[in-house]
Amino acid sequence: MLDRTYVRENADEVRDALDNRGADVDLDELLEIDERWRELKARGDELRHERNEITKKIGTLVSEGKREEKDEAIEQSQELKDQIEEVEDEAADLQDELQERMLEVPQIPHESVPLGVDERHNEEDRRWGFDDLRDVPEDVTPHYELGEEMDIIDEERAAKTTGSGFYFLKGDGARLEHALVQFMMDIHREQDYVDVFPPVPVKSASMRGTGQFPKFVDDAYRLGGSNDEEYDDEDLWLCPTAEVPVTNMYADDILLTDDLPLKHQAYTPNFRREAGEHGTETRGIVRVHQFNKVELVNFVEPDESYDRLEGLLEEAEVVLQELGLPYRILELCTGDLTFASAKTYDIEVWAPGDDMDDGPEQGGRWLEVSSASNFEDFQARRAGLRYRPERHESAEYLHTLNASGLAIPRVMVAILEYYQNEDGTVAIPEALQPYMGDQEVIEGHEKVGEAALGAGERE
Repeated sequence: MLDRTYVRENADEVRDALDNRGADVDLDELLEIDERWRELKARGDELRHERNEITKKIGTLVSEGKREEKDEAIEQSQELKDQIEEVEDEAADLQDELQERMLEVPQIPHESVPLGVDERHNEEDRRWGFDDLRDVPEDVTPHYELGEEMDIIDEERAAKTTGSGFYFLKGDGARLEHALVQFMMDIHREQDYVDVFPPVPVKSASMRGTGQFPKFVDDAYRLGGSNDEEYDDEDLWLCPTAEVPVTNMYADDILLTDDLPLKHQAYTPNFRREAGEHGTETRGIVRVHQFNKVELVNFVEPDESYDRLEGLLEEAEVVLQELGLPYRILELCTGDLTFASAKTYDIEVWAPGDDMDDGPEQGGRWLEVSSASNFEDFQARRAGLRYRPERHESAEYLHTLNASGLAIPRVMVAILEYYQNEDGTVAIPEALQPYMGDQEVIEGHEKVGEAALGAGERE
């Protein structure tokens, strides 16, 4: 959330920033409501002052025995009381409306963010790993076909148990997932991250705190419909990212300078309704409604947050470098920033299995596996995240940052396609082999059930 005083005093700057973002916010109407609220607050102060003076006068009139004048003063005091209540009620209504409108105003982009309307105007910062590419098959089998052939990814059975946009991982597919989780978390522990294993359900207040609500409420999965009436209206949602519970751990707390920077990592499943709605991603595990990832969350002092953003980006990159997966770094333009972010870098891994319009010279396509973002004090204001620079000083809002470290399904896609061999097997990256019992190759498994039989073998 932006500081309302800042918005009021820098209206033109905020308006330009919102235009650069392409944000649909009626700033003029918000400022009119704010002006009316301030007028009411000032009028309320005047009326309270006037009533206090009359109250003092009543005491004097009582001591002087001036009953008639005293009665008139009491009547006048009651009228003022009624006016004060009326003004305060209207001011409270406007305050609530202002709060709701401010929750819909996105973050102001940092001055270094490139201008642009959408992802077409993002700027590529650098690439890694393309100078020493491994030899991949001339025709790489897409992960969804390979996963089905190997029987390590099963979308069809998941559609039966749950619905589209979900999948089973089986055998070496499941082992690869577990290996990636532990591999990533071991790397980040060496980077001084403290493990957190958070609850997956979160309250609406937590979703508001990190900026998911109210803008993305339609994308979230709500828990409800319990057989017990006591829980029918329970305010719980499945978290779309571990950023939500981990950031809100310290909601309405005051941290100390000695606590900062505070670095947490958390592995969770994540749930998003929107994730599987893109027509080009109806097959495979690139866009799904449930996926796992390791999230990196940082809490820092304001003057350190942009240095920490660069460090956070490098910490996430290490995972791909250790896996030997080629990738690129994008700096997002103003029109492609997420709602709460002031500046974001995307890490996109190269997956050679599908030729897409946005692929590199070698073909294939880019898959976003992390967004490293600095939210400045935007989330801190919404969630009440503060720190005290010195024990005798007033508490101030801190800055929050996060990045995926990384999104596991897309890393798995890149491994299955980039490390694919001519014989259809998949080489396991050397750094990952100790996490899979020193296994070097994924060969797949025999399918089970009558569906695995040829037509002539079925009764």
